[in-house]
Formats: sequence, structure tokens, C-alpha cells
Amino acid sequence: MTKQGLYESQKLGLWYMVAGLILFGAQNLFGLLIAYQYINPDFLFGLLDFNIGRILHINAMVVWLLLGFIGAIYWFLPIETGRETVGIKLGKLAFFVLVAAVTVVVLVYLFIQIGPGNQISLWFINEGREYIEAPRWADIGIVVVVLIFLYNVIATVIASKRLTGIMGVLIVDLVALAGLYLAGMFYTVNISVDQYFWWWVIHLWVEATWEVLIGCIMALSLMYVLKTPRKIVEGWLYLEVFLVFGTGILGLGHHYFWIGTPEYWLGIGGFFSALEPLPLVAMIIHAIYDAGAHKLRTVNRPALFWIFAQAFGNFFGAGVWGFMQTLPQINMYSHGTQLAASHGHMAFFGAYVATNIAVAYIMVQKLRDPEEKYVFDSKLWKWAYVLMIIGIVGMVGALMVAGFAQTEIERAVGGSGWQAYIDAQLHPWMAEAMWWRLGFGFIFFIGYILLIIDLLTIGKNKEELEVLPEAEVSHA
Repeated sequence: MTKQGLYESQKLGLWYMVAGLILFGAQNLFGLLIAYQYINPDFLFGLLDFNIGRILHINAMVVWLLLGFIGAIYWFLPIETGRETVGIKLGKLAFFVLVAAVTVVVLVYLFIQIGPGNQISLWFINEGREYIEAPRWADIGIVVVVLIFLYNVIATVIASKRLTGIMGVLIVDLVALAGLYLAGMFYTVNISVDQYFWWWVIHLWVEATWEVLIGCIMALSLMYVLKTPRKIVEGWLYLEVFLVFGTGILGLGHHYFWIGTPEYWLGIGGFFSALEPLPLVAMIIHAIYDAGAHKLRTVNRPALFWIFAQAFGNFFGAGVWGFMQTLPQINMYSHGTQLAASHGHMAFFGAYVATNIAVAYIMVQKLRDPEEKYVFDSKLWKWAYVLMIIGIVGMVGALMVAGFAQTEIERAVGGSGWQAYIDAQLHPWMAEAMWWRLGFGFIFFIGYILLIIDLLTIGKNKEELEVLPEAEVSHA
């Protein structure tokens, strides 16, 4: 693969994306493992327990998505500013430090699965907070990497003397990305206070700051893939910032009720948490409408279809599925059931995974067709696209059925006691749903394998590609 015409920043972006896609595979494998262990708890018991596999599955997802986001910005930054990224050597150092840190943390998870909880384990083994189990030294490392990334972006914008609306939003968001993670890095003996700030990381760091970051990446991608005018994407991006940062804190309220805060938070949070994904969907629909004049003519078909998947996956996963269970009347019974896992799988796939894959195809096109003379296309990406969507929709549906069983049997009828929990776990709706979840997980993994094969081969045979009319060949 040639790297002709690439900025050093874009080469670094490729490194991040490749590392991310490898971790995406690890996330898939650990997901299949724990899906089977949920059905057969004896499998690998004592060697690789369910709780460790779950930690690795979730943390691999968080890290690979973050790697992809950083890679995407490094890719588009020189295009947006018209110059090489400032501090590129520091950015490369941060990449190797982050990859090394992730490797060390994974090995520690695998080899030290049990032990006392004390200051040593908190700093070097496992911090103990669900979803953000990374030891304290790794937490600090993540913040440092984000700060280096923030410096590179700000310094590049200043050096270019070109502060666009997208870059302005990105800089503000990166400050929040580094700052909000700090909320989960201090210890308090009061569990309600601890959980209060824990949600600031889980909800506002992963959902709010990431959602705005995705807005910036989607805006840049739409301008490339569909030649969407800047005023369209920036207008919707500003509305996204308003809704995410204006209502995101209020949206946290549907979690607050469960940790000892006043009852009114449940209703406030249930309403506002559903508003965040709407501007991104509107941005993409508006871009598609604007592109109708030239019949959705694009230089990159797989990237365009993954952008479609992002729009509607984000809307249904984060919006509809989230709103469906955050209404107070429902959340009283559904909180913490498999309905939450159903919502999470669809939301993360739609909002974040689809975005990274779209950018990956944009990157590969530049490698294979530097002058953009062809319509980037293949047969294999369609199979990967369909299988991954069938897989995720199937898993989401299976988890939703399981969640309904839990909500009815364990919560509404049984009153959340231990016997009610056991009754729900043994119910056929729950047991059979877990088998369906595993089966659709394998379908998704096959789609992932085809995706990687396609990214490695698409565009190599120029005879299979449609040649763009001379008038439509964009600048390389």
C-alpha cells in the first residue's frame, strides 16, 4: 500500500485506526467468550472468569473507539487547516505510550484476576469501578494522551490561522474530554458520592463529549464523501453542542435517582437524555437531501453507507432505545436489566463503531487511489455491512427479550429479591435469548472478518472500479 501524498499526521492517523481495528477484533472475541460463559458458567472457570472477560470486552471497546476517534482527527486535521500537524513527534510518542499501556493493563487483567482491594491494587491492578476498571496510572496516562492530542490540535489551528467552526467545537470538546475523565479519578468512602461522579465519566465522558467529537468527525466526513457545504454541517454541529452540553447534565438524572438523590431527577433525566442524538441524524439527513441534486454521487460508497448506518443506528440505539427505558414509569422496573445492554450495544455500534469504519474506508481510499479518479467500491464490503448489521440487530433484539423477562419476572412480580433474580435467569425467555445473542454474535464476528479482508484488498484492482468523469475528479 502506497502512502503517496500523505501528511505525517495522516500516517499517524492510520496507526491509530489500525491499532483500533485490531482491538475491535479482541472486543469481538471476548464478547463471544462471555456470551457463552453466561450460558455455561463452568467454561474456563478459574482460568478466565466471566468478570475478567467482561472487563476486557468493555474496555477493549472503549479504547478502540477512542483510538479510532483520535486517528480520524489526525487524518482530517491537515485537510481542514491546510498544513502539517504541529507536534507530530509528540503525537507519535503518545501513540506508542498508549499502545504499550493498553498491552500492560490487559496482561495484568489476565494474570491477576483476584486479590485484596487496597492502594496498591487501585494504582497498579484494577481501580474497581465498573466500566472504568483501569488502574490509576493508566487513567493518568489516558488524560496525558488526550492533553497531548489537544495541544496538537490547538497549536495546528493557531499556526494555520484558520479557526473553522468545526475546529472551534473540537477544541472545546477536547478540553471537556480530558477534564470530565478526572471526575472518576478520586476516591470517596460515600458510595452515593462516588457513584454520582462515576456517572459523570460514564455518561458525560463516553456519551456527551464523544457525541460531540463524533459530530465533528461526521461533519468532516460528509464534506469529503458528499461534498456537503460547510454551512450545513456546522449549523447542525452547533445545535448538537447546545443539546449535548445544554441537556446532557440534566440527562444524567435518570441515573441519579438510584444513588440516593431526589426523586425529581428521574423524570428530568428521562426526558432530556433522549435529545442528544437528534442533531447528528438531522445533519446527515440534510446532507443527503442536499446531495440529491447530483443523485448522491460519491467517491466512496462503503463510507457513505456506513455514514447511513451511523445516522440511523445512533437515532434508534441512543435515542429510541434509550428513551424507551429512561421514562420514569419504565425505568423504575427496567434499570440495570438486559434492556440496558440492548440499548448499549445498539447505541455504541450506531454512534461510534459505524463512524470509525466510515473513516477507515476514507483512509484506505487515499492509500489506493491518491488522485481520487475512481468510485471506491467492492462486493465484499456489502457482505460485511449486512452481516454486521444483522448481527447487531439480532443481539439487540435477543437482549431486549431477556430484559423484558427480567423487568416482568424479577422486578414487577418478584420485587427484586434474590429468588426473583434466579427465577428470571432460569426462565425460557431469558435462557433462549442468551443462545440467540451468542448466535448473532458469531454472525457479527464473521462480518468483522470480512470487513478486515475488504479493507486490506478494496481498490487494489483498478479494473473493477468505476472511473469518475473528469469534471467530478476532486483535488487529491
